[in-house]
This record gives sequence, structure tokens and C-alpha cells, in this order.
Amino acid sequence: MDARPAADSHATLAHWMGPLDANGAGFVHGGTVMKLCDEAAGLAAVKHCRRRVVTASMDRMTFMVPIHVGELVSFQASINAVWHTSMEVGVRVDTENPRTGERRHSNSAYLTMVAVDEQGNPVPVPPLLVSREEELRRESEAQLRRRNRLAEREQIQAGR
Repeated sequence: MDARPAADSHATLAHWMGPLDANGAGFVHGGTVMKLCDEAAGLAAVKHCRRRVVTASMDRMTFMVPIHVGELVSFQASINAVWHTSMEVGVRVDTENPRTGERRHSNSAYLTMVAVDEQGNPVPVPPLLVSREEELRRESEAQLRRRNRLAEREQIQAGR
């Protein structure tokens, strides 16, 4: 299986947030943002492995500023690291007020996606080619997050 460049899997989704996306406080509902992050991550993962994927986990979702109804929100996803059947996908969320042009980085998320066959069984994914300094940094940080996830899982299982 040939390795694929990280740049080939970049994916962008854009969504203009409307009243149906609002929560009771009048801001965009966090669940809406999470769903769209999942969609962007899935698209990047499919572009990398050219197979069906499922979401295994959302490791972290950081909400930095509220998103308002009427803002244009873009979700930029890219593969950070690849293991045997899974991939970490980073998603950056930016908001833009289309009337003023003001842009803000509102969210970041890390999702683990797993490639599956038609029966839903995990299948191997192509290795990731990283060459740019930013890609190398992202891969290194993804490896750290994975080690932390696995260590936490071991600690929890040991305590049962």
C-alpha cells in the first residue's frame, strides 16, 4: 500500500448558521458544531484511505468563542497521523461575519476515524507522507495524544 501525502486529504466544509442551528441562549448549538466537525473529519479520512470510515472517538473539542446565528463557519480538516486501521484528523473551525468580514478561530477538534470494509470490519489504511514542518509537528502531537489515550485506557482497566 503506497503512502499518501497529508496535503492530498485536506477537506473543507462551509455552513451558514441559521436559526435552526441555535441553542436556547441564541448561539449556535455546540452539537451542531460537533456534527459538522465529524463530517469534515470523515471527508478527510475518506480522501486519505478511499474507503468507508467510522468515527471511533472525538478526543478533544475546544470551544474558544461563541458562534452566532448568521455567521459563515468553515471546517478545515486534515489527517495528522495514521496507524494500522485508524487515523487522527484535526479540524479547525473558523467563523466569519459576512457583513463585517471579521474572522475568528472558534474551535479545534481531534477525531479518530477507522477505515472499514462493507461488513464494518476495520481494514488497513495507507501510511501518511509528511514533509512540511507543520505536518511533522501535527504528526508528533497526534502520536502524543494517542499515547495518552492508550495510557488512560490502561489505567482505567487496571482499576476495575
